Amino acid sequence: MDVRVVLHFAIITRALSLLLQALLNAAIPDHEADAFRPPRVEEPLYLDSVVEWCFGGLSHWDAEHFLFIAERGYLYEHNFAFFPLLPVILRGLADTLLWPLSGWLSVRGRLLLAVALGNSALFLLSAVALYAMSRIVLQDRRLALLSSLLYCLTPANVFMTSGYSESLFAALTFGGLFLLEKGFTFRACLALGIATAARSNGLVNIGFLLYLPSLHALSQIRAYRTTSTGHSKVFRYMWVIVRLLVTSLLGTAIIALPFCAFQYYGYRTFCTPSTSLERIPPALVSLARRKGYRIPDENGPPPLWCMRPLPLLYSHIQDVYWDVGFLRYFELKQIPNFLLALPMASLGIMAAYAYYQANPDMCLRLGLWESASRRLDKPTPGFFNPKVFVYVVHSTALLIFGTLCMHVQVLTRFLASSSPVPFWISAHLLLLNEPLLHRRKTSVPNVQLRAHDTSRNGCTNPLHNPVSALLPHWRTCSATTQCILGYFLSYWVLGLALHCNFLPWT
Repeated sequence: MDVRVVLHFAIITRALSLLLQALLNAAIPDHEADAFRPPRVEEPLYLDSVVEWCFGGLSHWDAEHFLFIAERGYLYEHNFAFFPLLPVILRGLADTLLWPLSGWLSVRGRLLLAVALGNSALFLLSAVALYAMSRIVLQDRRLALLSSLLYCLTPANVFMTSGYSESLFAALTFGGLFLLEKGFTFRACLALGIATAARSNGLVNIGFLLYLPSLHALSQIRAYRTTSTGHSKVFRYMWVIVRLLVTSLLGTAIIALPFCAFQYYGYRTFCTPSTSLERIPPALVSLARRKGYRIPDENGPPPLWCMRPLPLLYSHIQDVYWDVGFLRYFELKQIPNFLLALPMASLGIMAAYAYYQANPDMCLRLGLWESASRRLDKPTPGFFNPKVFVYVVHSTALLIFGTLCMHVQVLTRFLASSSPVPFWISAHLLLLNEPLLHRRKTSVPNVQLRAHDTSRNGCTNPLHNPVSALLPHWRTCSATTQCILGYFLSYWVLGLALHCNFLPWT
């Protein structure tokens, strides 16, 4: 089965990632970066040094925030930029599955081990969920398989492996979208709502909830128009509309609830604090004073953002601590970061352009209905399938927002953990342009594996991996293949080498 191929490749890439980050972290001296590094207030135990050597590279940059929150809770104001689901999971693993090691590992050591185990397991789930969703949306088994295998070599690899929430968010998002495509709307809303507890951009998934049920409602209305008459038709129309409105409102509330609850928690923590500085370890208070970090203090004045009509802590943090805002990153000194994000941005632009070129009429109709001439045609499998439309719109919206309003270098992991489109368009281009993959002569490219990769009964060998099969023939591959695989593999390795040593990366 293809799932076995994806799972097998995902396990191999996870093991290689953990091994390489340990070796690269040991071989390359850490850069003295101006990053969040809280002091250790807990005495190390016997195995802490071993775990730190093996998995210390997973705790750098923003991962330090997640580990600190899992260990100490939300102490500093800027910690609230990082949503609570991953810290809760890490602390849960440290206090349950890894509790027998508490005599040899401190809380910090167990949390670091939880990162390695937890994110590896979550990545496997996300790869399987991506394949399952791709099969339904693309209606092309080969394209779904190749897309999922490319995902295992994601350019955002280091963020999927280290103490970041990308693997968790991808697993919940792809799984939720799979459930939504299957028609399990309530379960999908729960999964997408939980995803919002992992990352703020989970709010954007509300668009899928509004669009896909609307598409289903329109198809029902078209069916009732030809099969129902009189009062029966009016009643059915009303029922479809009411059900759509209830589903949209309830689903939106479920997805948005974790974000709203977290903002309320931040408001209560800093605007109506109940903690005094005497309860906080002196070393952490000293760090706050030295770095200018705000901590909740019942004896101090509330911060100014508490007085705003809509006191959103998340917006305040993005504005003050990270200087995130419209066009703020458009400076000459940021050109290297724009270049880092260029390959992922190029994939997003190519996906939108190619899809529009193939389906201009459908795009103008927002994919909600087709022209009469095409209504009787069987939907084309592959990347140009009508089902792909909403995913291309979602990817393009993330691309535009990330380019104009965010630190542009995070675009790589922002898209790679939120949208399947970069992997779909990459797989589509490989199948279209790679001669080593046999191509049918049809109006729309639909690539089969080569004949010698099939078993005697005519079925594709379940252990065949087209990505690993292409790598030994690198020199004879097409330029398209070399560019795509070169991008994926170089970012896959460079991310481990740079990020795990406190060097700037995406």
